[in-house]
Amino acid sequence: MLPASPSTDRIAAAAGAILLYAAMISLADNFVREISGSASLWQFQAMRSGLGVAMLLGLAALPLAIRLRPRRWRAVAARGAVQAVAMLFYYGSLAYLTVAEASAGLFTAPIFVLLIGWLVYGHALGVQHVLAALAGFAGVLMVLAPGIGQIGWGSLAPVLAGALYALANIATREWCAGEAPYALVAAYLVILGLFGALGMVVLWIAAPEAAAGPDGFMLRGPVWPSGRVLLWTCVQAAASVIGIGLMVRAYQLAEAGRVAVFEYVVLPFSALWAWLLFGQTVTLPALAGMALIVAAGVVMGWRVR
Repeated sequence: MLPASPSTDRIAAAAGAILLYAAMISLADNFVREISGSASLWQFQAMRSGLGVAMLLGLAALPLAIRLRPRRWRAVAARGAVQAVAMLFYYGSLAYLTVAEASAGLFTAPIFVLLIGWLVYGHALGVQHVLAALAGFAGVLMVLAPGIGQIGWGSLAPVLAGALYALANIATREWCAGEAPYALVAAYLVILGLFGALGMVVLWIAAPEAAAGPDGFMLRGPVWPSGRVLLWTCVQAAASVIGIGLMVRAYQLAEAGRVAVFEYVVLPFSALWAWLLFGQTVTLPALAGMALIVAAGVVMGWRVR
């Protein structure tokens, strides 16, 4: 199968959508610490998904031409389930890994996008793509180097999340190319919300002992959310609806292997928001890593003949 031409892929439009998505998601994720201290992973996902679906239904009721009904229910549901499981693995790994270790595992996704696209769908895999993906991943490691430490078997969970996330991104174009972006977002949020509700029920019945603070994020059962938790959950829901819609549209506009590397800009945006909001500085190796990430994105936009 020959890859589409640059004009067909509309790489520039896809890159712009990813940049907006990265800015919104990274800003919202900086405030997950406000949620993890008193709520649980499962309750957070159930609440965020419920609020997100309510926002989508409200938008669909307005004359904004937003379509939520899928054309192919099975394909959309399968893609949503894969993405939902990927996010549960990622957030679940935060119970025993640092954010740096979990992020390093998740951002192997662009490598998996290239491998799956090549092995399963016969996408052209040029040296230029491979080198760009490896450079972007090296940049991620440089950004995260101060907190990575020793990575053991526990890192398999976020790496598995990266593989599943890559499969969901490929499925966006290969399985769901003709679907409305917000139909895909709605399916993902509904399935993730169901997983969250199921986890809440299981933990309510089992009632395991959960540690105080962020350490109990995964094993904590249902609790009455504080006003601060509700506030930041609403922010997360809005960012998910708008940001993920932009991300889905980007993967519909261009080949997954080209779009995937642009997602590395989530990390520079995260560092920028952390600096603006909390005064956290960026080291010189991290700046060099960000330069590698940007360079990888530029290279991936070029045509490999």
